[in-house]
Amino acid sequence: MKRTDNEVDFVETMPFVEPLTETVSDKQTGEKRQKADEKEEKKPLKVKELLDGSVLLRDTLRKQYPFILFLTVLAVIYIGNRYHAERMVRRINEIEQEVKNLRAEQITTAAELMNLSRPSEVAAIIEQKNLGLKQSVEPPKKLIRKKKL
Repeated sequence: MKRTDNEVDFVETMPFVEPLTETVSDKQTGEKRQKADEKEEKKPLKVKELLDGSVLLRDTLRKQYPFILFLTVLAVIYIGNRYHAERMVRRINEIEQEVKNLRAEQITTAAELMNLSRPSEVAAIIEQKNLGLKQSVEPPKKLIRKKKL
C-alpha cells in the first residue's frame, strides 16, 4: 500500500517552557543555601575539625565516601597481600634450610653405606660378631653343564 498524496501537513508546535514552581522567596533561600555551601567548601581545614571528626560531615567530603571506602578496601587488601607474601618467604626459607639438612644427611648416609659394604669391612664385622664365617681363599669356579645329544 503506497501513499498517494504528496501533501505534508505542518503542525504548529509550542516551545517547551518549564513551569514556574519556585517563588521568588524560594529562589532567594536557594541562593542563600548555595552561597552557604560555597562558604563551607572554601573554609580552610582546621586541626580541631580533624580531631573531632567534623571534617567528615562536609558536603564535599560526603560526596567522596564511595571513593574513600574503595581506597580503604584497597589498602586492606594490599596490607593482607604483603603479610601473605612475607609469610610465604619465611616458609620458603625454612623449607630450603630443611632440604639442605636432608641433602647433607643423605650424603653422609651414602658415604657410610659405601664404607660398610667394602669386603674388608664386612669381614671385620663378621669377625667381631663371631658368626663363624670365613673368607674364601680360592677363587670361585665356573660350572659348565654339558648338553646331551
